[in-house]
Amino acid sequence: MKEIPLPIVPERIVEQVRDRYGSIASGEATGCGCGCGGGEQVIAREIGYTAADLAALPAEANLGLGCGAPIGHLALVPGETVLDLGAGAGLDAFLAARAVGPAGRVIGVDMTPEMVARARAAAARHGYANVEFREGRLEALPVASGTIDAVTSNCVINLVPDKSAVFREIARVLRPGGRVVVSDIVLDRPLPAALTGDALLWTGCVAGAELRADYFARLTAAGFGAVEILRDVDYAGALSKATPAEAEALLGRTGVSREELAGAIRSLTWRATKAAG
Repeated sequence: MKEIPLPIVPERIVEQVRDRYGSIASGEATGCGCGCGGGEQVIAREIGYTAADLAALPAEANLGLGCGAPIGHLALVPGETVLDLGAGAGLDAFLAARAVGPAGRVIGVDMTPEMVARARAAAARHGYANVEFREGRLEALPVASGTIDAVTSNCVINLVPDKSAVFREIARVLRPGGRVVVSDIVLDRPLPAALTGDALLWTGCVAGAELRADYFARLTAAGFGAVEILRDVDYAGALSKATPAEAEALLGRTGVSREELAGAIRSLTWRATKAAG
């Protein structure tokens, strides 16, 4: 992968992310995406999925990506319409489909053609008739306004340079009173410059993360009320434990110490509601 030159150009970031996740979807690449890929069952259990969740899903939907398990916190009921942002190979979309049942509907949106193709093939192969996958950007969702009951996303918003646009789009597609549960990466202090300019760390959900206060200020500006933090863990520490070789490679490549990263990168799962009126 070519490094992104500084100053970082948003559309080049998008290209880097699309290329990287396309390679992961097609099996041409392994290693750090969000969640670091590889050891899929280990990563999925580490970030919160249960053995029962994983056993019920198409194996090809689990690529070992993500930084949380948001679906369980959405409290979905049969008949609802759910939107999964950055749906990838479909793991959370398929879990949501089981929760809303045949009377419900799930829409997964992803900008990577290879991911959309993989998810569609899994849906057809395993008979998920109430799920559809659409190719599109999170900043301009291919979804009609006011048609969604619940929105979820797993470690994807941090990959988007214009996070304010994503939050505005979530507000647009949700019905009044609709809810959103997201797992994502935020920062509790700024990262060293060696990390923010690292191309692999953009695709690995770290370099594009924002400070916690800035991130949630954007959400509030988009029209959401109080945010409930459901899970808050040290992301760098968790990945060092799950994939120590990749963690050591990162530190060696960037020259950043463990002490500089300790506690700075947080994996959150949060919930918010769109105003009813």
